[in-house]
Amino acid sequence: MFHWRAHLLMIPAVVGAAWAQTPATQHPIVLLWSAGAPGSEGKAGAEKVRMQQDDQIVSGVHSPSITVYLPPKSKTTGAAVIVAPGGGHSELWITHEGYRVAEWLSQHGIAAFVLKYRLARESGSSYTLLGHELPDMQRAIRTVRARSAEWGIDPNRIGVMGFSAGAELSWLAATHYDDPVEHPVDEVDRQSAKPAFQALIYPPAAGNVKYSKDTPQAFLACGGDDQIAASLPDLYKALKSAGVPAELHIYAGVGHGFGVRETNPPDVAGWIDRFRDWMFDRGLLTGK
Repeated sequence: MFHWRAHLLMIPAVVGAAWAQTPATQHPIVLLWSAGAPGSEGKAGAEKVRMQQDDQIVSGVHSPSITVYLPPKSKTTGAAVIVAPGGGHSELWITHEGYRVAEWLSQHGIAAFVLKYRLARESGSSYTLLGHELPDMQRAIRTVRARSAEWGIDPNRIGVMGFSAGAELSWLAATHYDDPVEHPVDEVDRQSAKPAFQALIYPPAAGNVKYSKDTPQAFLACGGDDQIAASLPDLYKALKSAGVPAELHIYAGVGHGFGVRETNPPDVAGWIDRFRDWMFDRGLLTGK
């Protein structure tokens, strides 16, 4: 399904109140590898955090992790989303493309896990997109799947959502899910890394990949004035041609990086409601 502009819909005020806090520290943080991430041996130092207005921007990640946002048991749907913030693979804009997204999802019955991944394009980085960032995302999928019973999640309804560079990472996870772990370290590494769905929010141009009907179903969204995500309609067409269920939303007059912000115009602010509608329509909130 293709939508040029979503219906006008304001995000509930109670969520806006939660945004001002972005209480990531009140949520459990789970290291993806308790004994250290492969490829980060000998690397140490605290993560760097800078602020831009009310956004935390993180870099210097050597111990990839997920921050856990579980919904109230009375609201839980059993669905889960791993959220990958963007930042050009050099930093993570983790507030409006991570914590606020996870807060909204958890308040609406969807478990969310904000991924801090290693950064391939940070100054001086020895990490790579395929050698470190993608394994971080795959390990996050496997970790959530391995602990799905503990967290009240259906292991068959775990998906990925990414923003900008994080969307590129999510797309890679949705197209490289059969890649084996070269040196498994535990039972987590034996879990499937295939996401049940992919939500790509203003991604850069996708690589040259042959899609099939087994490619995870997709929710796609971007602004009509966003040159970084200008090729998203081509991705939509490619997925549809391969028989992959996909839905595309393009918001006229909107640029890059809107994420979840109180200052978003009402129409683009509703993209996350449209995402939840799509999950319901696809049976992802009910398991049917």
